[in-house]
Amino acid sequence: MDFDLPESAVAVRDGVAAIGARHGLDYWDRCDAEKRWPEEVWRELADGGWLGLAVPEEYGGGGQGLLELAVAAETLAGSGAGAASSFLYLLTPAFGALTIARHGTELQKNALLPALAAGETETCFAITEPDAGSNAINISTQARRDGDDFVVTGQKIWISGVERARYMVLVTRTIPAAEAKPRLNGFTILLIDIEEAVAEGTLTYRPIPKLGTNTVASNMVFLDGVRVPVANVIGEVDQGFAVLWDILNPERIIAAAGAVGCGELALRVAVDYAKERAPFGRPIGANQAVAFPLAQVSAQVELARLMTYKAAWLWDAHRPCGAEANIAKLTAAEAAWQAADRMFQAHGGMAYSLEYPVARLFRDARIGKSIPVAEELILAHIAQHELGLPKSY
Repeated sequence: MDFDLPESAVAVRDGVAAIGARHGLDYWDRCDAEKRWPEEVWRELADGGWLGLAVPEEYGGGGQGLLELAVAAETLAGSGAGAASSFLYLLTPAFGALTIARHGTELQKNALLPALAAGETETCFAITEPDAGSNAINISTQARRDGDDFVVTGQKIWISGVERARYMVLVTRTIPAAEAKPRLNGFTILLIDIEEAVAEGTLTYRPIPKLGTNTVASNMVFLDGVRVPVANVIGEVDQGFAVLWDILNPERIIAAAGAVGCGELALRVAVDYAKERAPFGRPIGANQAVAFPLAQVSAQVELARLMTYKAAWLWDAHRPCGAEANIAKLTAAEAAWQAADRMFQAHGGMAYSLEYPVARLFRDARIGKSIPVAEELILAHIAQHELGLPKSY
């Protein structure tokens, strides 16, 4: 077994770290306070070729894989961005480029991958619905065939990045859930031209005020007769769940990588403060009540990193990785939250001061325990599918 990162991943880590070093905690604090996309970082990542890592070389990308994307997301998060920076590697590099590179038609690849690799075209992903939540099987957004088009009607919620994206990777039902046999049949993944649909008045969206991850807006999306050419189907009609697994597992892995970076960052902020703060004549970090919890978090972060890399490696090898992706997301989210909590505690009352990055990192770390899948569902999946216990839901 070889636990050394491949040279390609080391180069990614070093390249993204150089960008991160120019845009530290203060930069991300400002972006969060102003609720704006980190455009400067996005452009530097694009110009350096760090967005198209998983795009094949013949389409202008780096010809690498999900492992390199995960390393990039982890490095960016750890540089000062925190967990919110995961969206820079989820929305376009993973949801768009990675999906089309593996499942797109040759026409779709030629039309989209070069611009996605360059960061010139952006994408978002839409699956969650108000009445379905985490139960993706029961989504009701309908795509009805009409000649050479599908006509889409429905609603989506918590869709991040719509306001920037040109295309939406949309999960629809072409067979209603009640009629699908087996129940995973009847899903069709469509690529929607957002700009065109907005201009026609068939797609609208509304931002959702939220607690954290303020560098990207999340939205309610309303689809009212959006026409989508059949040529924009990703994968096969009615068989979209095969594509969906290759979206959801990378989503978990990138989210886990961002959480690992966030945990490492929160730990570093806590340790630096614990070394300097000395209200009783010695640094508070000399006290075991402060030091031991931080040491415990350090171990948790390292374990989560190993599972995240393993899950990404399995996906790149076209091997089953569902259990590993779930475990990576579960453990990384918990490590990030524990790191943020101990960072908060180490700062005492100063944690409430917005002069420190504690509040931002604390807010953004918490969401990982709930999205992209709640930890309770992951535990239920492990109990049923890994331990063989009776189904609990």
